[in-house]
Amino acid sequence: MILSPEAIAQLVDGHREFLAFLEKRVDSRAVAEDILQAAFVRGLEGEAPVDEEKVIAWFYRVLRNAVIDHYRHRASSSRAMETWGREFAVGETPSFEVQQQVCQCVAGLMASLKPEYSEALRVVDIDDGSLSQLAERAGISSENAAVRVHRARKALRLQVQKACGTCADHGCLDCHCKADGSRCAQA
Repeated sequence: MILSPEAIAQLVDGHREFLAFLEKRVDSRAVAEDILQAAFVRGLEGEAPVDEEKVIAWFYRVLRNAVIDHYRHRASSSRAMETWGREFAVGETPSFEVQQQVCQCVAGLMASLKPEYSEALRVVDIDDGSLSQLAERAGISSENAAVRVHRARKALRLQVQKACGTCADHGCLDCHCKADGSRCAQA
């Protein structure tokens, strides 16, 4: 059942109380406002109670469920980032000799990426910086820095595959790529 204008007016009138209810249950006012806005949308699109006298109680149930969803999502994201961080931390650093032999087109291709991706790869992969250093420089959270590095690596991988063709697939260390990133000519 779609909410009547009277029921909608009751919900709008209860905005402050709903926000106060949420603020007690989440980390910040901004999060509470986001949850409230999403709950209003969900409430207007979803099934409302037939009895208009119960609309406020029904909406508090919608808000409680939204808070539970918020914490579930946050816990799920946190676990995923921890797993990715552990995988990231155990990556092996190649020897200096191998680093010097790696296909020279990579440096040229990095310049073709978004500036924030190039910076992320330079800080974390080339300068052996940490995600927290990247986060501080870029003014973002550590989690966002991890995501940025992941996306930057993926973007660079695609550029290398475009430029180097099969050389990129088998990890050729004796590739004769042109520094401008144009198609390599294998020897």
